[in-house]
Amino acid sequence: MTVVVVTDSSASLPADLTGELGVLSVPLHVLVDDREIREGLDDYAIDYGSSTVTTSAASPGDLRDVYEKALELSNGDGVVAVHISRQLSGTWEAGRQAVRDMDAGDRVRLVDSLSAGLGTGLPVLAAARRAQQGGSLDIVYDAAVAAAGRGRAFIVVNRTEQLRRGGRLSTAAAFFGTELVTKPILQIVDGRLELREKARTRSKAFMKLVAAAVDAAGEDGAAVAVQHLGAAEAAETIAGQLRDLIPGIRELIVAEFGPTLGVHLGMGAVGALVVPGGCG
Repeated sequence: MTVVVVTDSSASLPADLTGELGVLSVPLHVLVDDREIREGLDDYAIDYGSSTVTTSAASPGDLRDVYEKALELSNGDGVVAVHISRQLSGTWEAGRQAVRDMDAGDRVRLVDSLSAGLGTGLPVLAAARRAQQGGSLDIVYDAAVAAAGRGRAFIVVNRTEQLRRGGRLSTAAAFFGTELVTKPILQIVDGRLELREKARTRSKAFMKLVAAAVDAAGEDGAAVAVQHLGAAEAAETIAGQLRDLIPGIRELIVAEFGPTLGVHLGMGAVGALVVPGGCG
């Protein structure tokens, strides 16, 4: 075995890909009626519009357990852990505490994906593919950092109320005035979720989403992902448009947002995530 890559459940990667690449995942948590649900492990109906549903990061203990397992699997070659942006979750900080508790030195290296959802998942793929090719710890780590740095994420939501309530979006949202007649297009910049622009209708918001993703992808091929929550038809349509419009597209993944992101984004959210140059 070579370097092992770890991520968290918010990365939203399809199980067949993580299994094929040997990626280990730590579940984040959703709190529903005082019950703690482990994302990806526990089945439970979630009301995404409820103000009582909250989320929590993975604990240092959870992360340490998986890091230690990964280190053992690597036969000491090392671990690269790629996590959701530290600006959006406490998971990265919990990971840093776990590494300190392990006294693992630099054999366990953390990467802030500067993103969320498949914006985290695509850098995970970049790292895992380098590991599968026999790359050293330095090479695998650098692949994750580089992909995270190139990545761009754009999201259309129906309302920003849930994001503001959860503290994930700047109060600058007031600049946009009432949302009853507008649809916000968000972007992730340096790990922070920001308002990019607005559109009068959902269809126009999707047009702006596609245009932003195509512009970010560039001309040299890109890895692309489309995510949604309860908007499968819209996601497939947008995926088809991106496939047609992005030159030399290298791969395209379509998946749902998991519950830890869905709680904040709300039903109907659709995101487009791109890594110019691809993920190996």
